[in-house]
Amino acid sequence: MFKHILIPTDGSEASRSAIQNCIAFAKEIGAKITGLHVIPEFHIFTYQPEMLEDTRQQFAKDAVTQAKKYLNEIEVAAKEAGVNYDIIYMVSDQPYEVIIKIAEDKKCDLITMASHGRKGLKGFLLGSEAQKVLTHSQIPVLIFR
Repeated sequence: MFKHILIPTDGSEASRSAIQNCIAFAKEIGAKITGLHVIPEFHIFTYQPEMLEDTRQQFAKDAVTQAKKYLNEIEVAAKEAGVNYDIIYMVSDQPYEVIIKIAEDKKCDLITMASHGRKGLKGFLLGSEAQKVLTHSQIPVLIFR
């Protein structure tokens, strides 16, 4: 059975739900979890209004604060459930690559992710990190909808 589960989060409601389900699953099977948030690289232009940045330093500070907030949700839930955990954040514009690399480096045997269900133009423009992880990972992936 699974011994170490990677839980990437983007802070969305879908991710929050997946975190709760995954931690319950990890507790049931006695698995350790690693929470991961991938911070986007600094760009002058962005498609997310809340990420408009003045300087690289301010962006980095705000992004780390946000990452810690997202990962704190995993930490609190894991502690409450009595599940052994680790948390990490990385910087990259290719979250799926980081997700797979961290899963391999940490010797995770399962990746769990939320699916946002983006379709059409929005799905094309924003992409689906879950789909990319499914396509490129050699590690099993469990998708929560």
